[in-house]
Amino acid sequence: MAKKLRKRVKFKQKLINKYRLVILNEDTFEEKLSFKLTIMNVFVFGTLFSVLLIVGTIFLISFTSLREYIPGYSSTKLKREATQLVYKADSLNQVLEMNNLYIQKVKELLTGKITEVQFDKDSVLNAMKFDKDSMNFSPSDIDLEFRLDVESTDRFSVFREAIKSADVVFFSPVKGIVTDGYSLKNKHFAIDIAVEKGTPVKSVADGTVIFAEWTAETGHVIIVEHSGGFISIYKHNTSLHKEQGDLVKSGEVIASAGDTGEFSTGPHLHFELWNEGYPVNPVNYIDFE
Repeated sequence: MAKKLRKRVKFKQKLINKYRLVILNEDTFEEKLSFKLTIMNVFVFGTLFSVLLIVGTIFLISFTSLREYIPGYSSTKLKREATQLVYKADSLNQVLEMNNLYIQKVKELLTGKITEVQFDKDSVLNAMKFDKDSMNFSPSDIDLEFRLDVESTDRFSVFREAIKSADVVFFSPVKGIVTDGYSLKNKHFAIDIAVEKGTPVKSVADGTVIFAEWTAETGHVIIVEHSGGFISIYKHNTSLHKEQGDLVKSGEVIASAGDTGEFSTGPHLHFELWNEGYPVNPVNYIDFE
């Protein structure tokens, strides 16, 4: 026990014993620099130096571009590009969800499943598609009876009957050459009228704008709801002069014709006319020449 105690005292004494570190000139033995040290001081200073060296190395690797050269660390450029791609993917996902909601609402409106406008202007984005194949064009009993009456008269009676029943007088949205007519067989439920770019597009009758937005396929599109269950649609415009919710008068300029959208083949107006959820031939109601 006494030996262990003496060893501990000697060890402590060694730690606090003072030593002198001298730097001499080798040729003249002139003393240049000297330090008084103890083993304890050397241990403390060595430990502090090691800790500072480790902390400095970690800081240098973590907060400078040097970390890019260490295996396992990605470059700042790569992280920036990955972050941008994540933002783009999230934005595209939101646009896709809103686009699907928009398509559903437009299809319900055009097929007569809803009678009131339920569009949210801020949520309507990027598409003007509807499933034409799912539409039922089979005539009802009332429609068959009406067709029998039409067959016994001239074709212009269709126009007069529509005007009388709907109490709506339609005017031509533009004057031009009809380049593509209405065709149920080709599923082209509209007529295309060739006009110069910037030609004023007018509302065919009094009504309310229920949609006025940009779509990728058909460019600037505006839809107007009229009395008698009629809806008029104007596509491929170069600009729109009315907004959703605006009231328009018959013959009032609502847009400027153009050549916008992926489906456009040149400056023209793509015009559709719907009644009670079904497409009708605009030529039966409007003189475009």
